[in-house]
Amino acid sequence: MSKPSLREAPTPLPARERILRTAHDLFYQEGIRATGIDRVIAEAGVTKVTFYRHFPSKNDLVQAFLEFRHERWMTWFRKALGRHEDKGVDAVVEAMREWFTQPDFRGCAFINTVVELGGTVPAFEETSRHHKEEMTDAIRALLPPDLDGELDASAIALAVDGAIVRMQYTHNADDALRLLSRLLHTLQATAASPTRQV
Repeated sequence: MSKPSLREAPTPLPARERILRTAHDLFYQEGIRATGIDRVIAEAGVTKVTFYRHFPSKNDLVQAFLEFRHERWMTWFRKALGRHEDKGVDAVVEAMREWFTQPDFRGCAFINTVVELGGTVPAFEETSRHHKEEMTDAIRALLPPDLDGELDASAIALAVDGAIVRMQYTHNADDALRLLSRLLHTLQATAASPTRQV
């Protein structure tokens, strides 16, 4: 006779969190329009009554997904920059390397959402802008004194977005990262030039 396990069974996640995590994975991997509410309900293992108690509409779920993704991604990004802070602006490249080489990489959820849904829901665009502003602020925090914090952080953030999109359609992390690094070093050299104009 086998011995009874002394380990406690894992506590199941609350229904709202199960729904949100399920929606996060489906929306990110397969797209918002392609993912129906019925599929989220089925894969989260909840009833329709439970689902609509937490999320009265799909738009409410998408907004919650974007907020959840923002917190999750920004936590990772700040830690990734911290792991490579001794590399200066190349910390951004190394952070992107970590992300681009993940098997579940599908690009930026916020860019994807704005492209997929356009301006149909202004709140989604506002959340996406807020996400990009916080990403820029995190980049600004690691810039050396010879760079203009606000302007150069915004330029680096723009280069990052370009690298993300390039990675999505080429699936070539080395290429996207090589070009990102070149852009960042060009920016740094330009910043150090006495003839720089802003």
